[in-house]
Amino acid sequence: MIKIETVLDILKEDDNLLSAAEEVSTSQLSFTQVSYDSRKADANTLFFAKGAAFKKEFLEKAIAAGLQVYVSQVDYQVGIPVILVRDIKQAMSLLAMEFYDHPEQKLKLLAFTGTKGKTTAAYFAYHILKQSHKPAMLSTMNTTLDGKTFFKSTLTTPESLDLFQMMAEAVANGMSHLIMEVSSQAYLVKRVYGLTFDVGVFLNISPDHIGPIEHPNFEDYFYHKRLLMDNSRAVIVNSGMDHFEVVAQQVAQKDHDFYGKDSENQIVDSQAFAFTASGKLAGPYDIQLIGHFNQENAIAAGLACLRLGASLADIRTGIAQTSVPGRMEVLTQQNGAKVFVDYAHNGDSLEKLLSVVAEHQKGQNILILGSTGNKAESRRADFGRVIQNRPDLQVILTADDPNREDPQKIAEEIASYVDRPLTIMVDREEAIQKALSLTSSAADAVIIAGKGADTYQIVNDEKVAYPGDRQVASLYL
Repeated sequence: MIKIETVLDILKEDDNLLSAAEEVSTSQLSFTQVSYDSRKADANTLFFAKGAAFKKEFLEKAIAAGLQVYVSQVDYQVGIPVILVRDIKQAMSLLAMEFYDHPEQKLKLLAFTGTKGKTTAAYFAYHILKQSHKPAMLSTMNTTLDGKTFFKSTLTTPESLDLFQMMAEAVANGMSHLIMEVSSQAYLVKRVYGLTFDVGVFLNISPDHIGPIEHPNFEDYFYHKRLLMDNSRAVIVNSGMDHFEVVAQQVAQKDHDFYGKDSENQIVDSQAFAFTASGKLAGPYDIQLIGHFNQENAIAAGLACLRLGASLADIRTGIAQTSVPGRMEVLTQQNGAKVFVDYAHNGDSLEKLLSVVAEHQKGQNILILGSTGNKAESRRADFGRVIQNRPDLQVILTADDPNREDPQKIAEEIASYVDRPLTIMVDREEAIQKALSLTSSAADAVIIAGKGADTYQIVNDEKVAYPGDRQVASLYL
């Protein structure tokens, strides 16, 4: 429950309150639920009218259900009092914290940001912490609030009302830690406004999420990524990342650990399924996920968890146990050829995926790839650049969440950046079947990139059922 006087006090303290009608300010109103969904609003709801798509008629329907007051940046003139604020997102986050009795203070909070690797690092942290603690996890891949049941997340970082509700549920379930992926979007639209993390981890940065509905340029993207550093008590940073010197200067006065190139904490010996680390995590480790970058993700998670109460034994066991659906999953065809299913969905992660596979598979490598529609359009040129630089790579371009764009035209755009012919097969299942038919020996590999463990295609703003890359590939082994 939250009282109206508390609502107004919090907004005033944040310098976010523009006005509130006298009948609201002097009332004894209290609210037993908070919501931004007008369909769930009633007399006991503190309702937030947010978003460019919000319509006056949504409010009118909520009023018919008993709604007494709403919080908004706009006075919709609907006959009930409005609490006018400068920033609705800031208001939502701070009021959600209060409504749910500050669950963030009852959990140890670990957050990962970076262009790639957030999910993998979160899974490493989850498996490490579960050895001796009770972690909850909010991940792009799966979310668990009790350590037993898992469900698919809709956003990398949930909307603030949902985030604090989930935190409260984790507390009620007896969880001790919460692991989160924090996207640049989360800071751009203030889903984590006012939240301080115990440990924040910056994995890497490369151009991505640049487009009309995301970040206008790389500088804006980088700035919002770095906000996690400002809002964490201690930080872990990859010393080998692009623009490391900027982040290093930013965190110089904070508790921090660096890992990777030219740092104390680095990988001194790397094998396919094992590595040896120096520094705070010195010693040998077994790992299921191939690739040096996955080993660095494991180090990042280990250093973070060390600060949150994990022992070295917990870290070693947790790393060895970690697998991630749709992340470097490996299947084997009857002819011995390998099939790699991976979520790599931008130029940088694709390049790293191809490099890892090429280390182990010296025959014909066949890539299946698409690019999302109406989002992150800059990826298409990046994909073209990666393909252009690998002349021996056989490529089949296909659909990957085309949304409202024509997948054929998306594929043609990628192909336009490459000076050799590429095959286009829009039907993703047919593309996978074709690729697997092209292998002939154990030295060959099929790399299916982009969708990972997703079991849908986004078409015209709807999720259309799709069996999943691993499931489709398994039919033709």
